[in-house]
Amino acid sequence: MKNSILIKTVLLLLLGVSLFAPFTFLKPDEKNDELLSKYTVKDEEKIIIKKEIEKPLHNVILPDFAKILDISTKKKTFFDFMKPAIIKQNNQLLATRSKLNTWLEHVSLELPLSEQEHQELGLLVKKYRVNKDASTLAQLNSLLLRVDVIPLSLVLVQAANESAWGTSRFSRIGLNFFGIWCYRQGCGMVPGGRNTGAKHEVAAFQSVDEAVTRYFDNINSHNAYRVFRTIRFELRSQEQALNPEILATGLLPYSERGAHYVIDITKMLRQNQQYWAAEDHSSKVAAGD
Repeated sequence: MKNSILIKTVLLLLLGVSLFAPFTFLKPDEKNDELLSKYTVKDEEKIIIKKEIEKPLHNVILPDFAKILDISTKKKTFFDFMKPAIIKQNNQLLATRSKLNTWLEHVSLELPLSEQEHQELGLLVKKYRVNKDASTLAQLNSLLLRVDVIPLSLVLVQAANESAWGTSRFSRIGLNFFGIWCYRQGCGMVPGGRNTGAKHEVAAFQSVDEAVTRYFDNINSHNAYRVFRTIRFELRSQEQALNPEILATGLLPYSERGAHYVIDITKMLRQNQQYWAAEDHSSKVAAGD
């Protein structure tokens, strides 16, 4: 019995040595030992690694969303902060859309557009990536598919989701509330977890208006969101409201999470209705609801 216990003890000791062997038998670095020998325990306690605070790339004064502990207050503060820029962008889109419909009526009646109208049309064709060689009628129809509002509630929950309610590094430092990438060196902030060889950055903006405008331009012009625009066009054609939950199904390409991302956005739309249900009529119109 004693021999058995002794054997087990020896085996455990051998196992312990084998586990620590890779570390205990390393050749000591004499230079490092010499340097370390100059410090006492108290000296080591005094060594503090200073973490450099990243300065904002803008001059906008943001609410300190991270310090708002009450969830309802945080949500309301965030939504109220984002709403003006979104409503402004939707109103501009409605004004442009109205102009496009007027031009479409004229062209359909074979009435020529003025030189200024042609110039404006050319700028819109370029901005929204419409075929510049297509006929004027085709260009106008393509633009009406792209130049349209995005419901206020959908933009708000995407901003909340992408920016962690305004607390993320990218929203604080670069006013990027939508996770928008850019591909020119120095165009924004380098992601901490960027893969080796990747060159993208997270875009930085100088104002909330600029960030919101870029988001709208992406949704309304990028090929990845053709399905989103088709769904919106079909709702328009059937004289249906631009239901944000239905439109959210067209956002599969927005995140690598795909369907799970759409499910999260849909849940957020349902859970936060109280924060935009009381919007006034002008806001509802601007949101396309």
